Amino acid sequence: MELSSPVEVLDEAGKPGNFGWARSPLFNYDPSKIRSSRRFVSESDRYILISPSHLIIMEIMDHGYLGYAGISVVSLKDKKRSTQYYRVPLSMGSLGLSPQAETGSARFRQKKSMLDFAAMESGARIIRADIPKFGHHRVLRGEIVLTPAPGAESIVTNMPWRREKNAFRFSRRSPWYTAEGVIQFGAAELFFTQGRGWGIFDWSREIRPGQDLRYWAAAAGVSKGQSVGFSVGYGTADSSEGTENAFFLNGKLHKLDQVSFHISPADWLEPWRFTSNDNRLEMAFRPHQERFENHGFFFHSLKRRQVCGSFTGQVILDDGSTFDFQNITGLAERRSSRF
Repeated sequence: MELSSPVEVLDEAGKPGNFGWARSPLFNYDPSKIRSSRRFVSESDRYILISPSHLIIMEIMDHGYLGYAGISVVSLKDKKRSTQYYRVPLSMGSLGLSPQAETGSARFRQKKSMLDFAAMESGARIIRADIPKFGHHRVLRGEIVLTPAPGAESIVTNMPWRREKNAFRFSRRSPWYTAEGVIQFGAAELFFTQGRGWGIFDWSREIRPGQDLRYWAAAAGVSKGQSVGFSVGYGTADSSEGTENAFFLNGKLHKLDQVSFHISPADWLEPWRFTSNDNRLEMAFRPHQERFENHGFFFHSLKRRQVCGSFTGQVILDDGSTFDFQNITGLAERRSSRF
Protein backbone atom coordinates (compact mmCIF):
# COMPACT_ATOMS: atom_id res chain seq x y z
CA MET A 1 0.00 0.00 0.00
CA GLU A 2 1.42 3.38 -1.00
CA LEU A 3 1.17 6.02 1.73
CA SER A 4 0.55 9.65 0.85
CA SER A 5 0.40 11.37 4.25
CA PRO A 6 2.73 11.36 7.32
CA VAL A 7 2.44 8.40 9.71
CA GLU A 8 4.20 7.04 12.80
CA VAL A 9 6.32 3.88 12.64
CA LEU A 10 5.60 3.15 16.34
CA ASP A 11 2.53 3.98 18.41
CA GLU A 12 2.69 5.29 21.98
CA ALA A 13 2.90 1.75 23.34
CA GLY A 14 5.88 0.99 21.09
CA LYS A 15 3.95 -1.30 18.76
CA PRO A 16 4.92 -1.02 15.07
CA GLY A 17 2.21 -0.18 12.54
CA ASN A 18 1.33 1.84 9.42
CA PHE A 19 3.05 -0.69 7.18
CA GLY A 20 3.51 0.13 3.52
CA TRP A 21 5.74 2.13 1.23
CA ALA A 22 6.23 5.73 0.14
CA ARG A 23 8.21 7.79 -2.36
CA SER A 24 9.31 10.35 0.24
CA PRO A 25 10.06 10.45 4.00
CA LEU A 26 6.45 10.24 5.27
CA PHE A 27 7.31 7.86 8.13
CA ASN A 28 8.25 9.34 11.50
CA TYR A 29 10.46 7.02 13.54
CA ASP A 30 10.91 7.76 17.25
CA PRO A 31 13.25 5.17 18.86
CA SER A 32 12.36 6.41 22.37
CA LYS A 33 9.04 4.54 21.93
CA ILE A 34 10.75 1.15 21.57
CA ARG A 35 9.89 -1.24 24.38
CA SER A 36 12.01 -4.18 23.20
CA SER A 37 15.49 -4.88 24.55
CA ARG A 38 18.22 -2.80 22.90
CA ARG A 39 19.94 -6.01 21.78
CA PHE A 40 17.13 -6.58 19.27
CA VAL A 41 17.51 -3.14 17.67
CA SER A 42 19.56 -2.86 14.48
CA GLU A 43 20.63 0.37 12.77
CA SER A 44 22.67 0.72 9.59
CA ASP A 45 23.92 3.53 7.33
CA ARG A 46 25.58 2.19 4.18
CA TYR A 47 26.89 3.89 1.04
CA ILE A 48 27.97 2.19 -2.17
CA LEU A 49 30.21 4.31 -4.39
CA ILE A 50 30.70 3.32 -8.03
CA SER A 51 33.25 4.45 -10.61
CA PRO A 52 34.30 2.80 -13.90
CA SER A 53 37.21 1.13 -12.11
CA HIS A 54 36.08 0.52 -8.51
CA LEU A 55 33.16 -0.15 -6.21
CA ILE A 56 33.54 1.05 -2.62
CA ILE A 57 31.24 0.02 0.24
CA MET A 58 31.23 2.10 3.44
CA GLU A 59 29.02 1.18 6.39
CA ILE A 60 28.40 2.00 10.02
CA MET A 61 26.17 -0.58 11.74
CA ASP A 62 24.87 -1.06 15.27
CA HIS A 63 23.51 -4.61 15.55
CA GLY A 64 22.84 -4.63 19.28
CA TYR A 65 25.40 -7.06 20.63
CA LEU A 66 27.86 -6.16 17.88
CA GLY A 67 28.57 -2.87 16.13
CA TYR A 68 31.14 -2.13 13.48
CA ALA A 69 32.33 0.24 10.80
CA GLY A 70 33.70 -1.16 7.59
CA ILE A 71 35.09 -0.21 4.21
CA SER A 72 35.58 -2.51 1.22
CA VAL A 73 37.33 -1.48 -1.98
CA VAL A 74 36.59 -3.72 -4.97
CA SER A 75 38.52 -3.39 -8.21
CA LEU A 76 36.30 -3.94 -11.24
CA LYS A 77 39.27 -4.54 -13.52
CA ASP A 78 41.64 -7.01 -11.86
CA LYS A 79 39.34 -8.78 -9.37
CA LYS A 80 41.19 -7.52 -6.31
CA ARG A 81 39.48 -6.39 -3.12
CA SER A 82 40.52 -5.08 0.26
CA THR A 83 38.44 -4.75 3.43
CA GLN A 84 38.95 -3.10 6.80
CA TYR A 85 36.56 -3.57 9.76
CA TYR A 86 36.46 -2.01 13.19
CA ARG A 87 34.33 -3.95 15.67
CA VAL A 88 32.51 -2.54 18.69
CA PRO A 89 31.30 -5.36 20.98
CA LEU A 90 28.06 -4.58 22.85
CA SER A 91 27.49 -1.39 20.87
CA MET A 92 23.83 -1.24 22.05
CA GLY A 93 23.10 2.22 20.64
CA SER A 94 26.50 3.76 21.46
CA LEU A 95 27.28 4.58 17.81
CA GLY A 96 24.70 7.37 17.87
CA LEU A 97 23.07 6.68 14.51
CA SER A 98 20.27 9.12 13.69
CA PRO A 99 16.58 8.10 13.57
CA GLN A 100 16.12 10.25 10.45
CA ALA A 101 17.48 9.22 7.05
CA GLU A 102 17.04 12.64 5.47
CA THR A 103 18.89 14.81 7.98
CA GLY A 104 20.89 12.43 10.13
CA SER A 105 24.66 12.20 9.97
CA ALA A 106 26.93 9.46 11.27
CA ARG A 107 30.53 9.41 12.45
CA PHE A 108 32.80 6.61 13.58
CA ARG A 109 36.23 7.15 15.06
CA GLN A 110 38.64 4.59 16.47
CA LYS A 111 42.17 5.71 17.31
CA LYS A 112 43.45 7.45 14.17
CA SER A 113 40.81 6.05 11.81
CA MET A 114 37.66 7.96 10.90
CA LEU A 115 34.55 7.43 8.80
CA ASP A 116 32.09 10.31 8.48
CA PHE A 117 28.71 10.55 6.69
CA ALA A 118 27.31 14.09 6.66
CA ALA A 119 23.81 15.00 5.43
CA MET A 120 23.46 18.54 4.07
CA GLU A 121 20.31 20.71 4.00
CA SER A 122 20.43 20.70 0.20
CA GLY A 123 19.97 16.93 0.14
CA ALA A 124 23.60 16.35 -0.77
CA ARG A 125 25.79 14.08 1.34
CA ILE A 126 29.50 14.29 2.07
CA ILE A 127 31.35 11.03 2.66
CA ARG A 128 34.78 11.28 4.31
CA ALA A 129 37.22 8.54 5.16
CA ASP A 130 40.66 8.65 6.78
CA ILE A 131 42.21 5.24 7.41
CA PRO A 132 46.02 5.49 7.90
CA LYS A 133 46.53 1.71 7.76
CA PHE A 134 44.03 0.09 5.41
CA GLY A 135 44.56 -3.52 4.40
CA HIS A 136 48.26 -4.02 3.79
CA HIS A 137 49.20 -0.80 5.57
CA ARG A 138 48.03 1.42 2.73
CA VAL A 139 46.44 4.79 3.29
CA LEU A 140 42.77 5.22 2.40
CA ARG A 141 41.76 8.84 2.57
CA GLY A 142 39.38 11.09 0.67
CA GLU A 143 36.09 12.91 0.33
CA ILE A 144 33.14 12.22 -1.96
CA VAL A 145 30.16 14.53 -2.49
CA LEU A 146 26.89 12.81 -3.37
CA THR A 147 24.35 15.01 -5.17
CA PRO A 148 20.72 13.89 -5.62
CA ALA A 149 18.93 14.01 -8.94
CA PRO A 150 16.47 16.97 -9.15
CA GLY A 151 13.16 15.94 -7.59
CA ALA A 152 14.47 12.47 -6.84
CA GLU A 153 12.23 9.95 -5.07
CA SER A 154 13.29 7.11 -2.76
CA ILE A 155 11.78 3.76 -1.96
CA VAL A 156 10.86 4.03 1.74
CA THR A 157 9.27 0.98 3.36
CA ASN A 158 7.98 -0.12 6.74
CA MET A 159 7.53 -3.90 6.93
CA PRO A 160 6.47 -6.31 9.72
CA TRP A 161 7.23 -9.97 10.42
CA ARG A 162 4.29 -12.37 10.42
CA ARG A 163 5.06 -14.15 13.70
CA GLU A 164 6.95 -11.39 15.51
CA LYS A 165 4.49 -8.73 16.65
CA ASN A 166 7.17 -6.31 17.88
CA ALA A 167 9.53 -6.73 14.91
CA PHE A 168 9.61 -4.34 11.96
CA ARG A 169 11.98 -3.10 9.30
CA PHE A 170 11.99 0.59 8.34
CA SER A 171 14.26 1.37 5.39
CA ARG A 172 15.13 3.87 2.69
CA ARG A 173 17.02 3.15 -0.55
CA SER A 174 18.20 5.87 -2.92
CA PRO A 175 20.20 4.53 -5.91
CA TRP A 176 20.59 7.73 -7.93
CA TYR A 177 23.28 9.99 -6.47
CA THR A 178 25.98 11.57 -8.60
CA ALA A 179 29.36 11.06 -6.92
CA GLU A 180 32.25 13.51 -7.26
CA GLY A 181 35.56 13.46 -5.47
CA VAL A 182 38.80 11.54 -5.00
CA ILE A 183 39.78 8.62 -2.77
CA GLN A 184 43.49 8.09 -2.19
CA PHE A 185 44.07 4.34 -1.97
CA GLY A 186 47.72 3.58 -1.35
CA ALA A 187 49.64 4.96 -4.33
CA ALA A 188 46.50 5.10 -6.49
CA GLU A 189 43.87 7.84 -6.77
CA LEU A 190 40.29 6.74 -7.40
CA PHE A 191 38.35 9.46 -9.22
CA PHE A 192 34.59 9.97 -9.16
CA THR A 193 33.35 12.55 -11.66
CA GLN A 194 29.96 13.63 -12.97
CA GLY A 195 28.71 11.04 -15.43
CA ARG A 196 31.36 8.58 -14.22
CA GLY A 197 30.62 8.40 -10.52
CA TRP A 198 27.50 7.14 -8.74
CA GLY A 199 26.27 6.55 -5.21
CA ILE A 200 23.66 4.36 -3.53
CA PHE A 201 22.30 5.13 -0.05
CA ASP A 202 21.06 2.11 1.94
CA TRP A 203 19.56 3.03 5.34
CA SER A 204 17.60 0.89 7.80
CA ARG A 205 16.26 0.89 11.35
CA GLU A 206 14.61 -2.21 12.75
CA ILE A 207 13.71 -4.51 15.58
CA ARG A 208 14.92 -7.93 14.46
CA PRO A 209 13.37 -11.34 15.02
CA GLY A 210 15.57 -14.14 16.36
CA GLN A 211 16.54 -15.13 12.83
CA ASP A 212 16.50 -13.09 9.65
CA LEU A 213 17.36 -13.84 6.04
CA ARG A 214 17.24 -11.43 3.14
CA TYR A 215 18.40 -11.01 -0.43
CA TRP A 216 19.08 -7.59 -1.91
CA ALA A 217 20.50 -6.13 -5.11
CA ALA A 218 21.09 -2.54 -6.20
CA ALA A 219 22.91 -0.69 -8.95
CA ALA A 220 23.37 2.82 -10.31
CA GLY A 221 24.79 4.27 -13.49
CA VAL A 222 23.88 5.72 -16.85
CA SER A 223 22.28 4.13 -19.90
CA LYS A 224 21.21 5.88 -23.11
CA GLY A 225 22.29 9.17 -21.53
CA GLN A 226 19.87 8.80 -18.62
CA SER A 227 20.42 8.12 -14.93
CA VAL A 228 19.43 4.56 -14.04
CA GLY A 229 19.21 2.79 -10.70
CA PHE A 230 17.25 0.12 -8.89
CA SER A 231 16.76 -1.54 -5.52
CA VAL A 232 15.19 -5.00 -5.32
CA GLY A 233 15.02 -7.63 -2.63
CA TYR A 234 13.03 -10.04 -0.49
CA GLY A 235 13.39 -12.02 2.71
CA THR A 236 11.63 -13.21 5.82
CA ALA A 237 9.91 -9.86 6.43
CA ASP A 238 6.27 -9.61 5.34
CA SER A 239 6.07 -7.55 2.13
CA SER A 240 2.31 -7.95 1.59
CA GLU A 241 1.72 -4.25 2.36
CA GLY A 242 4.39 -3.13 -0.10
CA THR A 243 7.70 -4.45 -1.40
CA GLU A 244 11.02 -2.63 -1.34
CA ASN A 245 11.38 -3.09 -5.10
CA ALA A 246 11.70 -0.11 -7.43
CA PHE A 247 13.41 1.03 -10.62
CA PHE A 248 14.57 4.62 -10.95
CA LEU A 249 14.93 6.62 -14.16
CA ASN A 250 16.42 10.09 -13.68
CA GLY A 251 15.47 9.85 -10.01
CA LYS A 252 11.79 9.04 -10.64
CA LEU A 253 10.50 5.88 -8.93
CA HIS A 254 8.73 3.17 -10.91
CA LYS A 255 7.27 0.65 -8.43
CA LEU A 256 7.75 -3.08 -8.88
CA ASP A 257 5.94 -5.89 -7.07
CA GLN A 258 7.70 -9.13 -6.08
CA VAL A 259 11.13 -9.76 -7.62
CA SER A 260 12.77 -13.20 -7.68
CA PHE A 261 16.52 -13.92 -7.77
CA HIS A 262 17.49 -16.93 -9.90
CA ILE A 263 20.95 -18.04 -8.71
CA SER A 264 23.01 -21.09 -9.62
CA PRO A 265 23.37 -23.02 -6.34
CA ALA A 266 26.64 -24.53 -7.55
CA ASP A 267 28.43 -21.29 -8.39
CA TRP A 268 27.38 -17.74 -7.54
CA LEU A 269 29.76 -16.43 -10.22
CA GLU A 270 27.60 -17.96 -12.91
CA PRO A 271 25.13 -15.46 -14.52
CA TRP A 272 22.00 -14.67 -12.49
CA ARG A 273 18.46 -13.81 -13.64
CA PHE A 274 15.97 -11.47 -12.01
CA THR A 275 12.25 -11.55 -12.80
CA SER A 276 9.16 -9.90 -11.35
CA ASN A 277 5.73 -11.42 -10.87
CA ASP A 278 4.11 -8.43 -12.59
CA ASN A 279 6.28 -9.10 -15.69
CA ARG A 280 7.71 -5.59 -15.56
CA LEU A 281 11.34 -6.54 -14.93
CA GLU A 282 13.60 -8.99 -16.73
CA MET A 283 17.25 -8.62 -15.86
CA ALA A 284 20.54 -10.51 -16.19
CA PHE A 285 23.43 -10.13 -13.77
CA ARG A 286 27.00 -10.91 -14.76
CA PRO A 287 29.01 -11.40 -11.55
CA HIS A 288 32.59 -10.20 -11.45
CA GLN A 289 33.74 -11.39 -8.03
CA GLU A 290 32.36 -12.26 -4.62
CA ARG A 291 33.26 -11.45 -1.05
CA PHE A 292 32.22 -12.80 2.35
CA GLU A 293 31.60 -11.30 5.77
CA ASN A 294 31.21 -13.24 9.01
CA HIS A 295 30.76 -11.28 12.24
CA GLY A 296 30.10 -12.97 15.54
CA PHE A 297 29.94 -12.22 19.24
CA PHE A 298 28.93 -14.95 21.71
CA PHE A 299 25.64 -16.38 20.34
CA HIS A 300 25.11 -13.55 17.88
CA SER A 301 26.14 -13.91 14.22
CA LEU A 302 25.83 -11.82 11.07
CA LYS A 303 26.87 -13.31 7.73
CA ARG A 304 26.84 -11.69 4.32
CA ARG A 305 27.75 -13.13 0.92
CA GLN A 306 28.13 -10.40 -1.67
CA VAL A 307 28.69 -10.45 -5.43
CA CYS A 308 29.70 -7.43 -7.52
CA GLY A 309 29.10 -7.14 -11.25
CA SER A 310 26.99 -5.60 -14.00
CA PHE A 311 23.26 -5.68 -14.77
CA THR A 312 21.54 -5.63 -18.16
CA GLY A 313 17.82 -5.82 -18.70
CA GLN A 314 14.45 -4.37 -19.57
CA VAL A 315 11.83 -2.70 -17.39
CA ILE A 316 8.29 -1.52 -18.08
CA LEU A 317 7.85 1.97 -16.64
CA ASP A 318 4.73 3.30 -14.93
CA ASP A 319 3.49 4.87 -18.19
CA GLY A 320 3.65 1.51 -19.96
CA SER A 321 6.74 2.28 -22.02
CA THR A 322 9.75 -0.05 -22.07
CA PHE A 323 13.27 0.96 -21.14
CA ASP A 324 16.34 -1.14 -21.92
CA PHE A 325 19.53 -0.70 -19.91
CA GLN A 326 22.98 -2.22 -20.24
CA ASN A 327 26.01 -2.83 -18.02
CA ILE A 328 24.92 -0.95 -14.90
CA THR A 329 27.38 -1.65 -12.08
CA GLY A 330 26.12 -2.82 -8.71
CA LEU A 331 25.99 -5.69 -6.25
CA ALA A 332 23.78 -8.51 -5.02
CA GLU A 333 23.92 -10.11 -1.60
CA ARG A 334 22.52 -12.65 0.81
CA ARG A 335 22.50 -11.69 4.48
CA SER A 336 21.57 -13.81 7.47
CA SER A 337 21.57 -12.97 11.16
CA ARG A 338 20.90 -15.03 14.28
CA PHE A 339 21.08 -14.56 18.01
